[in-house]
Amino acid sequence: MSSIDTPADVPRPRAATRPAPTTLTWVTLALMTTASVASLRAAPTMAVYGLACVFLYLVPAIVFLLPTALVSAELASGWNGGVYRWVSEGLSKPLGFLAVWCQFAMTIFYYPSLLGFVASTIAYIIDPALASNGPYTAIVIVVLYWSGVWVSSRGTKALAGLASGGLIIGTLIPGTLLVVLGMVFLAQGNPSAAPMTASNLLPQWTGLASLVLIVNNFLSYSGMEMNAVHVSSLKDPAKEYPKSMFLAMGLVLLIFILPALAISWVVPADQLSLTAGVMQAFDAFFSYFNIGWLTPIAAVALVSASLAGMLTWLAGPSKGLLEISRQEGYLPPFLQKLNKNGIQQNILVTQGIVTTIIALGYALIPNVSSAYWIFSVITTQVYLIVYLLMFAAAIRLRKTQPDHPRGYRAPALRVLCVVGLLASLAALCIGFVPSSQFGSGSVWAYIAIVGGGLVILGFLIPWAFLKFRKPSWKTAPVTASSEGEQA
Repeated sequence: MSSIDTPADVPRPRAATRPAPTTLTWVTLALMTTASVASLRAAPTMAVYGLACVFLYLVPAIVFLLPTALVSAELASGWNGGVYRWVSEGLSKPLGFLAVWCQFAMTIFYYPSLLGFVASTIAYIIDPALASNGPYTAIVIVVLYWSGVWVSSRGTKALAGLASGGLIIGTLIPGTLLVVLGMVFLAQGNPSAAPMTASNLLPQWTGLASLVLIVNNFLSYSGMEMNAVHVSSLKDPAKEYPKSMFLAMGLVLLIFILPALAISWVVPADQLSLTAGVMQAFDAFFSYFNIGWLTPIAAVALVSASLAGMLTWLAGPSKGLLEISRQEGYLPPFLQKLNKNGIQQNILVTQGIVTTIIALGYALIPNVSSAYWIFSVITTQVYLIVYLLMFAAAIRLRKTQPDHPRGYRAPALRVLCVVGLLASLAALCIGFVPSSQFGSGSVWAYIAIVGGGLVILGFLIPWAFLKFRKPSWKTAPVTASSEGEQA
């Protein structure tokens, strides 16, 4: 679902001559998938737990990342069109709409948390004290989001290059630098801020709240299926898509685990900010090695990756929602209108109004880290609905359409789906338990905010669209060819 100028994402003109489809290599698709999933933004959250972050990343990787990657590989190699097509064929069209809606709706809370990280990173160029300033964070979120809407409204031709370029410049290079500096720092005899002994491999058990950490890591791994819509752009989808997914899995694990460890070596847990932790580590390393002039350069690189990721998500899920809504009449005509560049501008603007209101939470909630955590959990809760539907659909499709051509068949599909379903359901429930990251706020206020976000975004709004839709909302005919392009 990330953006690229392919037949699946961009409405084709009605002219007789159509442009040749874009061809992707499996390595390029792996980089695009990695860019959609991995970033250094999540590293501070796990760096708080030092060596235990390896355990906290590996467990959800086994019970969630692996099933998601293998199951989506089978679904994508058999049914073009992404999660809507999978769930519609496996379960029902209304549930297919719910899946694609949740894939879109989670971005409403994803943008404030992503841009909150960007705001804290930019603060290290201007004034590090601003990293914990709520009104400053809210202003940056609003300005950057609407700037992204303007860029996206100009067209999506260059966004694929931005995605892979942002991954290299803003994630791989800074992440590698952070790890190398950390290793040199330790090799010179400096003590690690977090103990690195075998007894610290497992996190300290503090009750049910300890499990909430895994919920945040489910969010870190979500999105592995996002680029399945581009499987038809590969030369040999049956062989290349699984290879692309496995390469992306390896890169994602490396990007998450190693930088988190490096941060834990230099920044004490009680001083670590969830939004500015990466820059805290860079600032500490650069000061130690007397290369402080690199701090703003590192900040610019991190910002470039986050903004590239935001542009990717802006153009992707909303485009998928638009395409199926035009064919099935799920959204009113106002939200289906395109601008002169063929971009779903009304959807982006409406989403932007809601995002702006949510961004004020950073100004109203005293602790920026608490606001960041709450928005991250709501994002996870809404997105988990997508995975519950995807795993259920995969089981049913294997049963009802066993002979349907699939370029790739996941081994032990039912076991993978059951593990994925149970893990997603457990994460959904555990998400209502406040973590220590939430601070000293009211538990009931936390439950009300998270539960309210999940119910309103994940259920009430899509139910209202389905309940009140009219035949006149269908603005595009359903054809065999267009059905395969649904995102």
